Order: sequence, then C-alpha cells, then structure tokens
Amino acid sequence: MAGKPTEASGLDRILTLEIARVTERAAVAAARLRGRGDEMAADQVAVDAMRQELNRLPIDGTVVIGEGERDEAPMLYIGEEVGTRDGAKVDIALDPLEGTTICAKNLPNSLAVIAIAEKGSLLYAPDVYMEKIAIGPGYPANTVALDATPTENINAVARAKGVPVGQVTACILDRPRHARMIEEVRATGAAIRLIGDGDVAGVIHTTDPDETGIDIYLGIGGAPEGVLAAAALRCIGGQMQGRLQLNTEEKIARAAKMGISDPNKIYTMEEMARGDVLFAATGVTDGNLLQGVRFTRDAIVTHTIVMRSSSRTVREIKARHQDLAKFD
Repeated sequence: MAGKPTEASGLDRILTLEIARVTERAAVAAARLRGRGDEMAADQVAVDAMRQELNRLPIDGTVVIGEGERDEAPMLYIGEEVGTRDGAKVDIALDPLEGTTICAKNLPNSLAVIAIAEKGSLLYAPDVYMEKIAIGPGYPANTVALDATPTENINAVARAKGVPVGQVTACILDRPRHARMIEEVRATGAAIRLIGDGDVAGVIHTTDPDETGIDIYLGIGGAPEGVLAAAALRCIGGQMQGRLQLNTEEKIARAAKMGISDPNKIYTMEEMARGDVLFAATGVTDGNLLQGVRFTRDAIVTHTIVMRSSSRTVREIKARHQDLAKFD
C-alpha cells in the first residue's frame, strides 16, 4: 500500500520500541561469540535469540526475507509465521547477524537487523544475490541508476553534490566479481572504501556522508540485505535500486513461485519497501553506525537505532541492561 498509512491500517506505535528488544537480544547472543572464528555458531545463536523475542511481539507476522527458504534453514525461514498471532498482520525482513564473518573475526560493522511493514509491503523474493545502487537524501530524483555505468553514476553524484569527482567515495564489497567495477571507479578519480561484508551498513552509510565518508554504494550483495537496506532508506531518505540476480533456471523458478514474473526487473526503493516501515539495528561489533555490545561486570550495554518511515523518526537507544538473566 503506497503513501502514508491511516491510523487504522498503520503499525502500532508501540512496535517502534518493541522491535529494539528483538535486535538487542540477537546482538547480545552473537556478541558472546565474536572473535571466536565460528561463523555458524554465532549466526545460530543470533537466530535463536531473535526468534524467541519475535514470538513475544503482539503481531501476526510472516518472514518474507529471512535466513533462507524452508528447506534450507531450520529457523526464521522465508514464509515462517512469528509473533503471538493476535496482532496486526505484518511482513518481516530480518538478518539476525549481518556480517557473520565480521563477527567471527571481531571486525567493524556487524549488526542484528530487522524491518517490519504492513502486510504485502516488503519485496517477497528468494535468497539470491541482488545488484544494488544507493545514495542518501538531498539529491534530485533519479540521480543514479542501475543501468548507467559506474562512471556515469559517480559523475552524477559529483555534479549533484557540487564537488569534484575526487571528493566522492564509493562503498563496494571486496569480492572478485567487482574487480572491473573497482577498476572503473578508480579510473574516474573517485575513492573506494572496500568492505569485507555487511552491505546493509554500507548502504545506510550513504545517508550521512559527512560522518561516514560514503557517498554511494555500488555492487552485488545479498537480496535479503537489499530489502533491509531499502527499508532503512525509506525511513531516513535516499535513493536505491535493486535487481535480483536470477541467472539460472532454478533461481527463476524459485522466484516465479514467489510471484516474480520478470527476472530482469529493476526495483525501486519504494517497490522493495512500501507503506509504513519500521527498521531497527543493534551493533554487534563497533562500527561507523553503531557501537558494539559491551559486557561489564554488572550490565550489558547495547547501541540501537530505530526508525519509522511514516514519521521519519530516527531514535538512537543506548541501553544499559542490568537484568542479565533475561539474556541467558
């Protein structure tokens, strides 16, 4: 449903704070295993913790972007129903541990992330790759486009920002598939910040380039992260396009079962996340966006950002949890 929701159809305001508990619990669980080198174990405890907290929420929720499809994931799979089942019908996109490798190595920008929207508002897509481009708020509409070349997009951002190309920085996942893109961007004179993982944070960083140093996000990453990033941008402002990488018959068939008839379609930010959207992220490790979980002798300290699209409200929550038993 496009546009601002009515009070009757909108999400309950109480969820704006309640979803913070969901990402906090997942982040704390994962943080206990950061730096231990075990990606699967860290991801599993985050999944378990997030699912437990989700099932306490007064919602009738369906996971549309999750840990995989039913046959591939034991929990929080695409299509799983969560919540107490006696509240509003909502779509949920989540990544209990965005940046599993980052967490395992205790590197920056690992997050626990979730987005909740009205039923039918989030892109329902298989767990595949997605080509993405994103910039923050304050630019003219259609400043960048997936079908434009990296050179054209970098130059467009520089013109719109009113700066030389040399003052533009692009964020790109450090992957062999991006070698030619990286070479082309560098040839423009722009700078690149390569990241090893965590492209939800990478996209969100474009919303505050003065603080993060990132003007544009480019490249191919996970489709789940793409929808989550689009949900965040809906709340903050910005531009984003995504195209699913349905490059095999098997992937095309999986997408068709989810109602995707055009495998080459370019999705706008509004098509990936429509209506009233809530977004929350809690830091697992320290990063440009959020501080990681801190364990003190008598408390657990978390840093969370919570946003809502209909009000454009952005809240930062630094919480000191002294009831340690609730995280056991």
